[in-house]
Amino acid sequence: MSDENPYICSDYLKDTVGANLGEFSAIEAEEEGLRRAAVAVVIADVGLGANIQGIANPTRWSDEAAIFLTRRSENLRNHPGQWALPGGKLEADESNAQCALRELEEEVGVVITSDNVLGSLDDFVTRSGFAIRPIVIWGGKGLTTQINHDEVASLHRIPVSEFLRPDAPRLSTANTSEFPILRMPVGKDVIAAPTAAILYQFREVCILGRPTRVAHYEQPRFAWE
Repeated sequence: MSDENPYICSDYLKDTVGANLGEFSAIEAEEEGLRRAAVAVVIADVGLGANIQGIANPTRWSDEAAIFLTRRSENLRNHPGQWALPGGKLEADESNAQCALRELEEEVGVVITSDNVLGSLDDFVTRSGFAIRPIVIWGGKGLTTQINHDEVASLHRIPVSEFLRPDAPRLSTANTSEFPILRMPVGKDVIAAPTAAILYQFREVCILGRPTRVAHYEQPRFAWE
């Protein structure tokens, strides 16, 4: 890998993430009555998609690895306009990986086969009663997208290096829990849990190889109201 950019979208990174996930035992939430959901943590190149406040949009395709993040449509009933990973509720007889791949296609027009699923992170249980399973998927270079405007307002490819900033994560006290709220800074914006908790665990487990748990972190009130 280049000394200037150690996080290029390459087979080396793919193998590293796969190996780190292979040594990680994801925890499944076992509480009764939870609604199951899955999200796609897609690793692709930055390309022309780093269009978020504070991150310059490159004039050429960049080889740096990035994660897909969306802004939810303002027309949605639940959590309009919020940052999210592509994903949704499991359908009948559907696995977590199948759900993540289906939602990825429905929301941003990306078709990826199950062969590119590298593994999964811990379930994150939201205060609204969902158990979210993050599925880590290799998208690779040159991945093209076509967003579904009924569900997605915009798609952003956030460089992996953004999640490694020295000011990430940011923790703040909450009057709803003994545990802090976790936020991840991205550009000049800030993303809150549960999405931020998933991104932080991705950073720790997949990139840095550290078996870090995040299910205990609190979510801000707007995330479930």
